[in-house]
Amino acid sequence: MSSEILINITPMETRVALVENGVLQDVMVERTSSRGIVGNIYKGKVVRVLPGMQAAFVDIGLEKAGFIHVDDIHKPSATGDNGASWDIVQCLREGQSVVAQVIKDPISTKGARLSTRLTVSSRYLVYMPEVDHLGISQRIEDEAERERLINGMEQALAGMETRGGYIIRTAAEGVDVEELGKDIQYLHRLWSHVHDKAGQVQAPATVYEDLPLYLRSMRDMPQPLLEKVRVDSGEAYAKLCDFAAQFNPDMVGLIECYSADRPLFYLYGVEDEISRALEKKVPLKSGGYLVIDQTEAMTTIDINTGAFVGKRNLEETIFKTNLEATATIARQLRLRNLGGIIIIDFIDMQDPEHRRQVLRALEKALSRDRAKTAVVSVSELGLVEMTRKRTSESLGQLLCEACPVCDGKGSLKSAETVCYEILRELLREARTFECEGFLVLAAPVVIDRLLDEDSAYVADLEGFVGRTIQFRVESMYSRDQYDIIPI
Repeated sequence: MSSEILINITPMETRVALVENGVLQDVMVERTSSRGIVGNIYKGKVVRVLPGMQAAFVDIGLEKAGFIHVDDIHKPSATGDNGASWDIVQCLREGQSVVAQVIKDPISTKGARLSTRLTVSSRYLVYMPEVDHLGISQRIEDEAERERLINGMEQALAGMETRGGYIIRTAAEGVDVEELGKDIQYLHRLWSHVHDKAGQVQAPATVYEDLPLYLRSMRDMPQPLLEKVRVDSGEAYAKLCDFAAQFNPDMVGLIECYSADRPLFYLYGVEDEISRALEKKVPLKSGGYLVIDQTEAMTTIDINTGAFVGKRNLEETIFKTNLEATATIARQLRLRNLGGIIIIDFIDMQDPEHRRQVLRALEKALSRDRAKTAVVSVSELGLVEMTRKRTSESLGQLLCEACPVCDGKGSLKSAETVCYEILRELLREARTFECEGFLVLAAPVVIDRLLDEDSAYVADLEGFVGRTIQFRVESMYSRDQYDIIPI
């Protein structure tokens, strides 16, 4: 499976797309005015401690204070950080300075999620300066390779006076001991700089900022069959080459500066795919389709057979539709960056073996996801509950805003409903105000209905209240907006 990384850079934003066999699999967007801050380290000041929530708010110099839970506070092993229960008031007090790292971007009205378990990352390793632990990515499944890497790390660390722990990243698969040793040295130089700066600055202040998106993509999106990295900025191309030469020389020859007239994302159809990723309906090749609804509480995904009628029987048609949907669902979750609780409503399957196969197919499709996922079995109703780790806004939240007309509800009151509201309000105001009549201001579609289908009701109301009722179209009003003025 061949893959390419496409990088589109403008003064306003940076976009990175992962394309496999010509199909967009992942897209990330970072805007200059609102860069993601996951991985950044700040020196902050505790502004409020909440014993009832076992949490605290920390001013890190951003618009909203960060939030830290007691479980995300590092407690030295000498004091019993072995699953022991701690109270937030034992850890933090108001006015205290604290060095913390962002583990989740601010989303909607919520501030950034923080942790004092600090880490810094390189191409192959994650360094944990305050933890004595050596771990390895679960995505490296070959036991012999896992053992080789662990032994290699122990060998690389044997000749160094180092403290702290490490996690071997997926990208380290197949890497020799010498490369791991270079990463260890780089991480210690980086941590020394972070540690020194944290002691020098006054809270609130930024201590360390993670790499910009286009460089992170080179570090965090390693692909064993990567053929090209195309970037449409000469300046970014030079930085990518320098970064690759320092951390992964094998990739230098894969980086290409794209300078053709046709925009890079249009050439690969990425712009169209992004537009489709903002729609609720996702077609399947068979003729079926998905409906994806994202709400504040959760995301729901509904599968429908649509135009797919199958060739054998209904159960087989349903099974094939559900099976096809699993790969599309996994791709859409990555593409849309959907996180939190996700409920998948598969079409009801009577055969337990079909349910098991669909669940296995879903788990296999999700195994390629860089975000952590957890899946619960298929219920008899065809529902699957799952979670996907959310660290930043979804694509829809980043690129869209709530409709100013419906206020994000996705629906409006019908013209008929609004007309009846106006008639009830006219009756109420006739009992309240002493006046000769009323002027109703409303949207064109509402006024048209009041003067046409509902004209008999208006005439009856005029006779009942003994006042005249006049109407005036306000073209700028939304359908459910109106005013009644006594005259």
